[in-house]
Amino acid sequence: MIDEIFKVIKVLKNGGTILYPTDTIWGIGCDATNEQAVSKIFDIKKRVESKALISLVEDKNHLLKITNKVPEEADRKKPTTIIYNNISGLASNLKAQNGSAAVRIVQDNFCQKLIKKFKKPIISTSANISGKNSPTQFSEISEEIKNNVDYIVNLRKNEIMNISSSIIKINKDGSIQKIR
Repeated sequence: MIDEIFKVIKVLKNGGTILYPTDTIWGIGCDATNEQAVSKIFDIKKRVESKALISLVEDKNHLLKITNKVPEEADRKKPTTIIYNNISGLASNLKAQNGSAAVRIVQDNFCQKLIKKFKKPIISTSANISGKNSPTQFSEISEEIKNNVDYIVNLRKNEIMNISSSIIKINKDGSIQKIR
């Protein structure tokens, strides 16, 4: 695993994209602070930039660096993505038109170690062309996706992955709205 982490960090530092297993599904990722890398992901997915992407952080301390509030829901056992109104330090093309951004404290060991070593949030979006079904395992990922990322992580390729994260939104008044 350590060898994979160092390979991925080299790609991320050079503005590249990765295909990797997360705590929910196989995802396409990049440095969440690099606008050009984020644009590459929109191109790979054939997705409009007005539709926001999820950023992964390793823990609550990392989350506090980009937002001023960490609700107790961020620390659940089940993966929980939270939409925040006030985010700083992420690429501007990651934010929705209203300025919000989605962030999740990742629960996968590989991803936590990767983010800790990289010291920045990384993108996680499903490994599919926009509008197509999300793959539940590596073998279902299209060749188009595989051929367009800069690096494919060589872990967990035989595992079935199909966990949806809960999604909640922190409203401007501080109330919490359940989305999924």
